[in-house]
Amino acid sequence: MITAILLVVGGLVLLVVGGELLVRGAVGLAEKAGVSALVIGLVIVGFGTSMPELVTSVEAAMAGSPAIAWGNIAGSNIANSLLILGAAALVAPMAITAKNRWRDPGVALGASVVLLLLAIAGAGSMLIGVALIVGLIGYIAWCYREERQAEPNVVHNAPYDRAQALEMADTGLHAARNGWAKPVLLTLLGLAVLVGGGKMLVTGAIDLARLAGLTETLIGLTIVAIGTSLPELVTSVIAARKGEAEVAFGNVVGSNIYNILLIGGTTMLLAPGAIPANLLPLDIGLVVAGAVAILCLAFYRKVTRLPALILLVTYFAYIGFLVANA
Repeated sequence: MITAILLVVGGLVLLVVGGELLVRGAVGLAEKAGVSALVIGLVIVGFGTSMPELVTSVEAAMAGSPAIAWGNIAGSNIANSLLILGAAALVAPMAITAKNRWRDPGVALGASVVLLLLAIAGAGSMLIGVALIVGLIGYIAWCYREERQAEPNVVHNAPYDRAQALEMADTGLHAARNGWAKPVLLTLLGLAVLVGGGKMLVTGAIDLARLAGLTETLIGLTIVAIGTSLPELVTSVIAARKGEAEVAFGNVVGSNIYNILLIGGTTMLLAPGAIPANLLPLDIGLVVAGAVAILCLAFYRKVTRLPALILLVTYFAYIGFLVANA
């Protein structure tokens, strides 16, 4: 049991460290290659910040434990919508004034509904996985076109906000680097640490589920999901503290979109089976409910401390229910 716990904790630490190294290295490589700042923000940072969840889900799928992967996806979105948004708004209430404030939450809700329908239908195939990934690529292309054509007072989209939130938290992200050697080494080291951390986390999670008599889905929904969501929690809270409420809000929404389309699509591609039935109705239902709540808050134009407390209480009540019924 102790070994399993140490593997889980060690894996989570390595995922966070590896993710940071990978993003720094990839950004350095892109800047050396002359890639535009917009592409770096929308594509490289966007994918890089999703790597801990992606590596974990890929490792789980390849280890024959897709329940951990899907539990991670659903649990991460629930944590984003309730825990992270609630914590950020509790630190600094959010005023959401953008005219198109419904756009990205609408995309996140659409992706959540697709996840729900796939789970209800028991559908699972490589083709569905490809379709989800293509959907994300199309969404990013739309965001890129929108950002390029925007006026100086542009209202940025969620992938852009994810990059901005990371830049606020990591002041060394764009540090000057002489030559190619350092960014190449950072990228390779980040990948190696990520893969190692993912293997440790998944191995520990499988062992912990077996030894403690818990389901792999439950481990994915709780320990794995919360652990891999910690970077989003840090970046959103820092953005909120710096008065960038819409960046914090967009960071949460963007993470939800990437989780379902990128990580869900990759998981379906590698393990083309049905989404675990025990995620219905509660867990995936809460994913959809969280997406609806975010869309409503966007129309309401603010997230004050009262809604923030409601989100947090709902999240901890949900975790308490899972533990009590384990």
